[in-house]
Amino acid sequence: MTIEAVAEARSDPMARQVKRAGYAGRSVVERKRGYKKKVKRSSSPPQPSSASMALQNLFQSCKDVFKGPGTIPLPPDVDRLCHILDNMQPEDVGLSSKLQYFNPNNNNALVVQGTVNHPRVSYTTIYQSTNFSLYIFFLPAGGVIPLHNHPGMTVFSKLLLGEVHIKSYDLVDCQQASSSKLQAVRLARLVADKVYEAPCDTSVLYPTTGGNIHQFKAVTPCAILDVLGPPYSREDGRDCSYYRDFPYQDFSSKRSLKKVQNYA
Repeated sequence: MTIEAVAEARSDPMARQVKRAGYAGRSVVERKRGYKKKVKRSSSPPQPSSASMALQNLFQSCKDVFKGPGTIPLPPDVDRLCHILDNMQPEDVGLSSKLQYFNPNNNNALVVQGTVNHPRVSYTTIYQSTNFSLYIFFLPAGGVIPLHNHPGMTVFSKLLLGEVHIKSYDLVDCQQASSSKLQAVRLARLVADKVYEAPCDTSVLYPTTGGNIHQFKAVTPCAILDVLGPPYSREDGRDCSYYRDFPYQDFSSKRSLKKVQNYA
């Protein structure tokens, strides 16, 4: 059975937070504000050091490949970027598995008055322009980047450290999605639903294929290098939307559909 789920699109005022990796959930942001003076963090994400030759090579190749909105890399260009990313090591961006942040026993969670809350997802920007951007996302164990899309974008994701569960979908009717406003409920096909462990091959998603709607959930503390071309831009119609997935069987009757719509 190829049709695995229905993805429900949501326009979200937190889209800018998703662009920045922000928090794993809206409730975490509210919780942080409410307990501003009482929040403690067990450790902070590491900061990459000076650029390596591999990173400089990636940067130059991205400049050659990404020419602006509407440009989808050709297969030889995809192979070129994947080859660079596949051979990149954590040390190329100043990271190491020996850092305390990546210790599987490290509790990278928010602690509020002795209660463990949702782990915080953070990021660092390596480079950003109108044509492409380079980010490193840091996910503590249990940290989640919710199901979200990449409108009109090609994205390369390289897991540098740790283990992460990736679940991704493609919309079944992509042409309708690009020519009309987001509908409340859309049919989607499951592309990936598995755990990846570094080192592993680079994953690539395209505007309408490859799992354009995806979610990351860290099994262990991990770092993911992302190449986005072009990057998110609300002004250019490339804003980020959140999704929730439901089994296709839930929509076998009008009653089920109404129930899910009310839940949104």
